[in-house]
Amino acid sequence: MNVLLTGNRGYIGSVLTRLLLRKGYKVTGFDTDFYRGCEVSPLGYTITQITKDIRSVSKGDLKGIDAVIHLAALSNDPLGELRPQLTTDINYRSTVRLATLAKERGIRRFVYASSQSMYGIAQTSDELDEDSSEKNPITMYAKTKWDAELELKKLASKDFTVVCFRPSTVFGASPKLRCDIVYNNFVASAYTTGNIAVKSDGTPWRPVVHVQDVSNAFIAGLEAPADLVANQSYNVGIRNGNFTVRELAEAAQRLVKGSTIVYTGEHGSDSRTYRVSFKKILSELNDYYKPQWDLLSGGRELVEFFDAIHFTAEMFKGRYCNRLVQLKYLLDQKKIDEQLLWNV
Repeated sequence: MNVLLTGNRGYIGSVLTRLLLRKGYKVTGFDTDFYRGCEVSPLGYTITQITKDIRSVSKGDLKGIDAVIHLAALSNDPLGELRPQLTTDINYRSTVRLATLAKERGIRRFVYASSQSMYGIAQTSDELDEDSSEKNPITMYAKTKWDAELELKKLASKDFTVVCFRPSTVFGASPKLRCDIVYNNFVASAYTTGNIAVKSDGTPWRPVVHVQDVSNAFIAGLEAPADLVANQSYNVGIRNGNFTVRELAEAAQRLVKGSTIVYTGEHGSDSRTYRVSFKKILSELNDYYKPQWDLLSGGRELVEFFDAIHFTAEMFKGRYCNRLVQLKYLLDQKKIDEQLLWNV
């Protein structure tokens, strides 16, 4: 099977590519490559690559493709607010266009990387489930992800299976490492500076999932029977996978001996707090999705990875591991224009 993987050169995509190849899939990558040169370790593979903005995808790009896993997006709330209109174009319109072209091409499976951000500010007394919990998207990123899910499901048919996955905040080692996500940030900060800066009071809840586990969830979206996953959405995480920010910081502190937690409190109690249920994916897809990582095993992997790549404070704070910093660098250097398109 030839899988078109959009966003293959990103944090999750570079790990997912490796796992797909190990399972015998052929992978065609599709990525505008904003983060070229940001590898902190070798990718270790070569695939067919389309280097192109997702807004310019054409039917010809889908020739010979059997299934699509769509990761490409402006990938979190800060990036989404950088250019709100472009976030709509990239995360929503281009997603619907890609799926429409895929359906016209006769591609039978479309696996979409959505987001738990669509739950917005929520009460934490109950865990949020995929279908009955209120959707309250606050940011442009969250709104585009929710709107795209709704439109994708309208395109679905007996010959075109759509399945949507809403990952928890991802952590773990990757050749395209990110340090602008909470647990990676805490472990990296402890490792390089000896301090873990918590900008809230530590009480907000965050669901987290390892990058290899979330990658395997997308593969489950390819492999599970169509009648099981068609038009379904799944929160992606692990059993007992909700943690307070304080618990995440304390886990990082245990992994890096001698590190100190500092509560700066600049975000107060932080309204972004939510607890998510993973019962649906762990029960319905239990034959296909079998998470292997927890907070401590993934944290130990990160520390060993940092040792292997000689990770430094400069790397931690720099543009290679922080997506918004890299995009602002490309804009400042006029390598990309105001539409986030490469200058020729």
